[in-house]
Amino acid sequence: MMHHYDGIERIGNIQANLGEGPVWDHTTGELIWVDINGQAVHLYNPADGSSRTIRLDQKIGAAVPRQQGGMVLAMQRGFHLLDLETETVTPVKDPESQLPNNRFNDGKCDRAGRFWAGTMAQNESAPTGSLYCLDIDGTVRTLEDGCITVSNGLGWSPDNTIMYYIDSPTKKVVAYDYDGETGEISNPRTVVTIAEDEGFPDGMAVDNDGMLWVAQWGGWQVGRYNPMTGEKIGSIAVPVERTSSCAFGGEHMNELYITTASVGVSEEDRVNQPYAGSLFRIKLDVKGPQANFYGG
Repeated sequence: MMHHYDGIERIGNIQANLGEGPVWDHTTGELIWVDINGQAVHLYNPADGSSRTIRLDQKIGAAVPRQQGGMVLAMQRGFHLLDLETETVTPVKDPESQLPNNRFNDGKCDRAGRFWAGTMAQNESAPTGSLYCLDIDGTVRTLEDGCITVSNGLGWSPDNTIMYYIDSPTKKVVAYDYDGETGEISNPRTVVTIAEDEGFPDGMAVDNDGMLWVAQWGGWQVGRYNPMTGEKIGSIAVPVERTSSCAFGGEHMNELYITTASVGVSEEDRVNQPYAGSLFRIKLDVKGPQANFYGG
């Protein structure tokens, strides 16, 4: 039974080139998101509608709050820390200094405070990307090595025993057995395959019922999937073709924030999607968990 959700609204007036990586900071009541190609971190405050933009000197795939303040960033050239007061960026580790044509893409923290993020070739031409985990002691582990084309959505099941992961061109969501103590992953298997004409799976959020909300790049939508059955059970129509990611937020964690992109949208297409690159929000009848922060 497919459920179509409506009531989507455009939030703020920023139109990103490649909007991505939304994460709700429940401690500040702000939505953090990035413009990868625009080399910026945006903070949106729904209480007063204000936005703050922090400009960076390289592409940024993801920005997640740190438990001790500031943020951890997955950037073009590795992992960095951001001080929000001074806007200073400090390098932590670049696991791919030997691969200048790669960059980091999507990233997310697990319950133990580790920061998971993957890489991709900037021209998306070859599977040169890997999946990494930055531990709270600053060490980096490689989980999938040089076999990923476009590293994307990450998420964990509510019981913390499964990790979900997307390599976009495969059009699949893969589940791994996940050990919360050690951060080890094993036994990869496909749990969702995106339908032929519905674009590519990009960013992803997992709700409190364990269902997956997948931004469908090229599909004008966010789909809701049951990873137990592989079935598509819901859809949010988005007025932008290139829907890139989504995250639960808001005071009651029942609002889905959705990022989109304008990159590659032609002048003719702009007429059909004047708000390409905008941030959107929709209230749902389900909730998601609070975001995990980086513990390092």
